Amino acid sequence: MSKLSRRSFLGSTAAGLLTSIALPSAVHAADAAPQKWDQTADLLVIGAGGAGLATAVSASQNGVKNILILEKMPFVGGNTSISGGGFNSVDPIRQKKQNIQDSPELHAEQTLAGGDGRANPELVKTMTANSYDAVKWLQDMGMKFKDDVYQIYGGLYPRCHAPFGSLGSDYIKVLKPQCDKAGVQILTNSRVVRLFRENQLSGKVIGAEYVDKDGNHKTVKANKAVVVATGGYGANPQMRAKYDPRMLNLTTTNLPCSTGDLIPLMQDIGADTVGMDFIQCNPGCPPGRKQRIILHLYAKNFIMVGPDGKRFIREDERRDNIRDAVLGLPKQTGYAIVDSRGFGDLNPGHQDMAKKGLETGDAWTANTIEELAQKMGVDPKALRATIDEFNAGVDAQKDKLGKAPRNLTKIEKAPFWAGYSGMSVHHTMGGVVINPHSQVIDRYGKPIDGLYAVGEVTGGIHGTNRLGGNAICDIFTFGRLCGIQVSKL
Repeated sequence: MSKLSRRSFLGSTAAGLLTSIALPSAVHAADAAPQKWDQTADLLVIGAGGAGLATAVSASQNGVKNILILEKMPFVGGNTSISGGGFNSVDPIRQKKQNIQDSPELHAEQTLAGGDGRANPELVKTMTANSYDAVKWLQDMGMKFKDDVYQIYGGLYPRCHAPFGSLGSDYIKVLKPQCDKAGVQILTNSRVVRLFRENQLSGKVIGAEYVDKDGNHKTVKANKAVVVATGGYGANPQMRAKYDPRMLNLTTTNLPCSTGDLIPLMQDIGADTVGMDFIQCNPGCPPGRKQRIILHLYAKNFIMVGPDGKRFIREDERRDNIRDAVLGLPKQTGYAIVDSRGFGDLNPGHQDMAKKGLETGDAWTANTIEELAQKMGVDPKALRATIDEFNAGVDAQKDKLGKAPRNLTKIEKAPFWAGYSGMSVHHTMGGVVINPHSQVIDRYGKPIDGLYAVGEVTGGIHGTNRLGGNAICDIFTFGRLCGIQVSKL
């Protein structure tokens, strides 16, 4: 029998791309940095989603030359590429044309209140004060947004920017060419399994070890900094359930790469965490189904009903309240309904998903409400009465369940559309603690030299409940600022 070495054991363990949880932390922590590095970069970014690409582009624009991005998936984009792409931000030009009064202060106030006061006010203020600069920055690179802002599902206010094209992939289509132009090196199929610090709990973070597509372990020295932008743990049932047991068996809207691998690796070298039990769900696939139907993005355009054909919550409520209401329904599943006008407002990607749902039995369309109800398996008389009651409330500008007048639009133009709305794990608000400069903070409240984090891998920005549209705002606002910050090192 051949002897199993420690290194070969780690290699065989880490080679699985979609492992559900990170390698045991005790294996890594005490190891010293290598005497000889395989590669050297001025800036090492871990994760090639929206946050990682934005950080790299910003850093390159501010003078950082030798940038390496490590991405464990075979492609770039991460969850940003499959997101709806809605970007919450004050916008003096678009909002003025729509007679919408807004300010960074109001955005911050609503973000803090929407998260039950559990977010770090300084992080929230940094995000809302700098978000419009991020919007303009993206636009200057070719990102196109629709002319009007809107109130996204769970967003609480009309300040959300919709990509002009399809989905969040539009951002990746803008940022990836910028990386190529700047000579940023991106290595896919490269899963980070260790972070190196001068001492386990002190000194500077100086690099990382990763496993390439062939299972080879390689090391990278980072002269300036390491930026972790690997997203959350929405696709890791065990990690989710550790903090909220209700989340164990739910489906997820995330890509399977969202397993939170880097969180324990950062903890190994002293990072603190916050809010790990704050886990958000969005309408998605009910248990046992696979096709997600997204009819709910525009709060003004849809209603939700239960199996009895009746509305059970106002559709512009906080996401966590809608989550709990849906989970309280029979089979934990409701339905979202829009008319042809509301369907027309959806991005082409979401329309395509709904059309595919017609084939899989997850969505339905009909020319009358009664016919739609029959296809849904709902009492036609009950659904007809619900629609009539809702439309009467629109006329009176007073909704029975309290939906805001600005979000009241009749469901009246055929063809009508409906789709399943179960609850899927969507976003994890917890992660490593950072300061407004994106520096990772240790358990004693001190910045860890050379270690930064951006995006969903961080905690403290959204509190208990993230407002719709604030995740895209978070990753691009802090990504841009982090790139500027590391260029000063």
